[in-house]
Amino acid sequence: MARVVSLYLPRWPTDRLRRKSPGAAPPADTPLVLVGRDGNRRVVVAADRLAEAAGLSVGMPATKAQALVPGLAVIDADAAGDADALERLAVWALRFSPLVAADPPDGIVVDTTGTDHLHGGEEALLRSLVDRFTASGIEARAAIADTWGAANAAARHAGAAMVIVEPGHAREALSGLRLAALRLEPRLLSDLHVLGFATVGDVAAQPRAPLTLRFGPQLGRRLDQAFGVLPEPLDPVRSPDLVEVRRVFGEPIAAAETIARYTGKLVADLVAALELKGLGARRLDLLMERVDNVRQVIRIGTSQPERDLRRLTRLLTARIETIDPGFGIEVMSLAATLAEPLVASQVVSSLVEEPEANVSGLIDILANRIGERRLYRFAPQASDVPERSVVRVEPLSLDDGASWVDHWPRPSRLLPRPEPVETMALLPDHPPVWFSWRGQRRRVRRADGPERVFGEWWKRDAELATVRDYFRVEDDAGERYWIFRAGDGEHPETGSHRWFLHGIFG
Repeated sequence: MARVVSLYLPRWPTDRLRRKSPGAAPPADTPLVLVGRDGNRRVVVAADRLAEAAGLSVGMPATKAQALVPGLAVIDADAAGDADALERLAVWALRFSPLVAADPPDGIVVDTTGTDHLHGGEEALLRSLVDRFTASGIEARAAIADTWGAANAAARHAGAAMVIVEPGHAREALSGLRLAALRLEPRLLSDLHVLGFATVGDVAAQPRAPLTLRFGPQLGRRLDQAFGVLPEPLDPVRSPDLVEVRRVFGEPIAAAETIARYTGKLVADLVAALELKGLGARRLDLLMERVDNVRQVIRIGTSQPERDLRRLTRLLTARIETIDPGFGIEVMSLAATLAEPLVASQVVSSLVEEPEANVSGLIDILANRIGERRLYRFAPQASDVPERSVVRVEPLSLDDGASWVDHWPRPSRLLPRPEPVETMALLPDHPPVWFSWRGQRRRVRRADGPERVFGEWWKRDAELATVRDYFRVEDDAGERYWIFRAGDGEHPETGSHRWFLHGIFG
């Protein structure tokens, strides 16, 4: 089933202005409006959060807005610049899906069918989108649904930063939203309000023929698009530097073997094009256009720039089973939506030294099956605090030579968070006599410590005086644990003096 994300940027013009020209833009604590022409009048066409809080709104005369809010920053709107920037933003969003389109004047639509697992699921995908824009100073809301119309309506009118409309529940999710959620023309919207219609559910419950006879086909078309009765295909954006090959068929193809054969031919053509530019593919998008104007997509990624014909073909054909050819595919295109320079590497002779094992092929297979974010390795990071001394890096990232401090033993398994335990110990420097963890009491037979770890006061003021005293303990069963006391056992400002279990020795 299709899944579509609608990204809504409610204050796109003002947010773009502040982000584009932070020096020329008014201070963040100054209300800002953008004005444009409506006939002979100058009216507000965009307002930031402070301006809206002061009572200003879109459509208000500019002179009235200035009279209501002294010190208001008034700048001419740049609609063409906003549209161009939105297109560039849609190109940037291609990293999330091969089917992305601008949704003017303040949105982006992303077809994530079959690709959400690569980002950790739908909720993780929406959160990543919203967080990235928020961190860049751009207010954003996102919704995912079965159709463009339903996602658009939920993002703009559901009143939440993130909305997930479960598959097959678009009608129920939209029924309580205002009629404006259907993207109707203002005049049609006004006529429906005059007749007493207020929500999408009000018009969806009415017989379709009288509504079409009185208001024309637009209302019924928007309802059918939102509920998935009528398709609403995207016109995807493409980067001007995109390396892409395409094949059009005189007769539509549908057999999996035929699709696989032509996929291999497209990969060969793309590899030749990449070789001319000295590039290697990091991400490939295979788009198939069916005769009914529905697009099917396969996206794969690689852990490093790649031009190996067999490997790329194998990664693509392994996912052909996810394709529904319908009544046939008439156009296939393959694009390297992410490509990087590929430098030649010297082949090591087996007579001189042992070649290093190349696991990039295995990593590519796993990443395309379960998602690249779920593959990582641990690397050391300079920190005395144990849970901060480990960082996740890409599986094939280069070794920078850093290593963990080895003059104190460390457990083979470090818990994600220290877990509290009940203990009995003689303060300030003695280990516990026993401790109870996860409902099981263990008597300590041997112990070593304490190892004192100080807080990182240069990062957080709250850690200025905090300390931890770590002990390696062994119970009657021979199991060894890493436990610590928060505090030095004497001064309350150093910690709570509670005990925690932080790791298990193998």
